Parts: sequence; C-alpha cells; structure tokens
Amino acid sequence: MKASDSSRTWTLTLLTAFAVAMALLEAAVVVYMRRLYYPENPLELFPLRFLNSYDPSLELSREVATIVMIITVALLAERSNLTRKFAAFVFVFGVWDLFYYVWLKVLMDWPRTWLEWDVLFLIPMIWLGPWVCPASIATLFIIWGGWVLRSRRQMTLTLRGLAIFVVGAVLGLITFMQPAAAVMMEAEPDALTALSQYTPGQFWWWLFAVSFVMMATGFAMTKREVAT
Repeated sequence: MKASDSSRTWTLTLLTAFAVAMALLEAAVVVYMRRLYYPENPLELFPLRFLNSYDPSLELSREVATIVMIITVALLAERSNLTRKFAAFVFVFGVWDLFYYVWLKVLMDWPRTWLEWDVLFLIPMIWLGPWVCPASIATLFIIWGGWVLRSRRQMTLTLRGLAIFVVGAVLGLITFMQPAAAVMMEAEPDALTALSQYTPGQFWWWLFAVSFVMMATGFAMTKREVAT
C-alpha cells in the first residue's frame, strides 16, 4: 500500500473513531433525558412532554457546539480543496448520526420499529420524522464522503451538482419541519402547548423521496480528475 493510501485510510479511521465516540456521548445524553422526562416508559417519546421544561438557549448551545465540533474535525482532517473538506464534514456527520441510533439501540433497545418517529433537531423549530429517514441520509453521506476521501483522484463537486444537492437538502428540511410547523400554525398563540401534546401523524414521504434523490444526484455529479 502506498504511503498516500495509508494516509487516507488513517484519516478515515480517525474520523470514524471520533464520530462513533461522539455518537455514544450524544446517545448517553438522550438516554438520561428520556429517563428524566419519561420515567414510567423511556421508550415512549410522544407526546412531547419535554417541551414543558424545554430550554431553547441551552439546546441551541448544545446543538451549535455539536456542529462546530464536526466542522472543526473536518477542517483539521482535510486541508486541500473544498470538496474534500465538505466530504470530511458529511462523512463525520453521517457516521455520527447513524451510530447515534446504533448506540440508542444498544443502550435502551430503541428504536423498536423501522418507522418509529424521533425528534431529529430543535433549531430553528422542531424537526420530526421516522428515524430511518435521517439514517438513510447519513448512509448517503458516509458513502459519498468516504468515496471522496478514499479516492486517489482529485474530486470536485460541480456547481450544478452542489446546487441540486442544496435544493434537495432544503426539501428535506421542509419535510422534517412540516409536522411541527403545521401544529404551530393551527394552534397560535398557544403553539408550544399544542406541540407538547403532539403525536406522530402523516409524514411527507413523497417529498422526502424527492429530496433524497436530489441529494444523491448532486453527489453523483462529482467530477473526477487525475491527481497531479
């Protein structure tokens, strides 16, 4: 194995180790929160009882810190072109997100079904949806990010590909934020109370499918060049 190949393998190994460990930390926090807010049954997340004591500033700090850590590690790992830096970011994000669910399954045997709903994010509003959806996106991120980082060739995400990916990502965000947004718009001005009583309903699978295909298409348009 060439030194360059060994270096790329080592980088991927370190990025994976960091993301898996970070996922365990995140999962442990969630296990504690579940036991605190749902002591009678930590496996039941809905209705969203935790919103009654929800601290937006604290959650904002925690979630921003998570993203900052992932970006920092990605920038330290890759100092070449922007495509490889972005690949490092999505790879770490994907491994972290996917192993978050792996650790939850190990620690508390959750999720129980493939279509069980989860609270995915809380900024700028609550993201809701079946856990398998973010897990699918995370898998896409791991495949593309790992492919780019492992490649011997110079890789460039074209502007057209990036635009398609961004549109797909925005559609995905709309899909995840739509359930909470619909409840909040119908229940103004007491939106938080209505949301704390929310239980999973319809999910826009059609829009999620479109967003996933667009993100995958954008990644597929990555240009491969002979390394100099």
